[in-house]
Amino acid sequence: MPQTTPLMAVTGSTLVLAAPAPRTPAPAPAPVPAPPRPRTPRGPYARLFALPGTRGFTAGNLLARLPMGMFGISAVMMIAGQRGSYALAGAVTATGLAATALVAPWTARLIDRHGQARIAVPATVIAVLGSLCLVVCVRTQAPAWTLFASYAATATTPNIGGLSRARWNHLLPPQAQHTAMSFEQAADELCFMLGPVLAAFLCTAVFPEAGTLTGAALLLTGMLVFTAHRSTEPPAAGAAARRGPSPLRALLPLLGLFLATGAVFGSMEVTSVAHLAAQGLGAASGPVLALQAAGSCAAGLFYGTRRPRGLTVCLLALCAAMALPWAAAGTGSLPLLAGALLLAGMATAPAMVTAMALVQRATPQGRLNEGMTLAVTAILAGIAAGSATAGLTVDRLGTTTAYALPAGAALLALLLSTMPGRSIRRASDGARVVRAPAAHDRT
Repeated sequence: MPQTTPLMAVTGSTLVLAAPAPRTPAPAPAPVPAPPRPRTPRGPYARLFALPGTRGFTAGNLLARLPMGMFGISAVMMIAGQRGSYALAGAVTATGLAATALVAPWTARLIDRHGQARIAVPATVIAVLGSLCLVVCVRTQAPAWTLFASYAATATTPNIGGLSRARWNHLLPPQAQHTAMSFEQAADELCFMLGPVLAAFLCTAVFPEAGTLTGAALLLTGMLVFTAHRSTEPPAAGAAARRGPSPLRALLPLLGLFLATGAVFGSMEVTSVAHLAAQGLGAASGPVLALQAAGSCAAGLFYGTRRPRGLTVCLLALCAAMALPWAAAGTGSLPLLAGALLLAGMATAPAMVTAMALVQRATPQGRLNEGMTLAVTAILAGIAAGSATAGLTVDRLGTTTAYALPAGAALLALLLSTMPGRSIRRASDGARVVRAPAAHDRT
């Protein structure tokens, strides 16, 4: 340790040892400020979209999903306007639905096997070309069979909602997927609520083909934006998906449930349109049905912020809510009917979110898109059956009695979910885990 040498001073004849000058201490270093803590989003949806890439693929998915509610009504208005036949228009769209029921599961299987971007983009291009071909055939007065062939080509359209749900399933752990699935159900309702309104406006205010052309442009643009976000894309299953068990066997108990749920939607829509028309309120059909979809959208978003309930509880609420329009129709009051349809819509989303969660758990690994597409196909078949049954009931028994159909279909869905030996719970509990390793699991 260095020694301090004393200073010497001479005063007259005396030598004096002076004390050493005090040393000035070095200034203490300034404290380094701690880095600010990252702000954690508070709401469940804020946390959901704080994940990298989720906003981008969601924006593309919504763009591509909106036309799903546009194509059917656009084709009917375009064909009926140019050919003067609603029968031809209805037959063409029915053919397209039948083709979709056959082709969509195969498209989803290819997506699971080879990846979303590799299959979904060319499949979308084929569907868009089918829509453009339909416009040309209608415009040029081509033979009727060309309309059927053109619209059948649109069956290659991928299941847009299934693609998005598969990405959430890949990114999130199982306990965090409930909010994402609720958001997806709300997005379905929103797009199917706005799509027909936009299509009807374009076909009437612009020109008859505008709805189909706009829908095709939105579909292609949205799919390109969606698939451009490769970082959130789940890995392709490859040959493992081919060797695995078919989702059809695992989902067979659930498909009856989705068939009955689709019958709820189809019978409710046709019955409501017929009832309002019989009351001289046909112009109110669109806003009233939109109110039902808005209720389902809002309930889906709210349900995503709460603890998920069991399927039986959700179906019980659905049965009770579907009985309300039946009672309101007997009064002849439009406000009561609108309120009843709003409550019925609010009971729909929780049941669908919970049922889709069972599809995720029951689908074999690497086949998630195919499993969800099978569920959607069963819903479409139920909608077709419910619409046809409601039409016959309206003609023979009147509109008020026809409102018993959606309540009965909801009760059937409840019975299917609790039937011994074919229990939905047994199917989901004994299923393999669907989820591929999430991004945070692969360190």
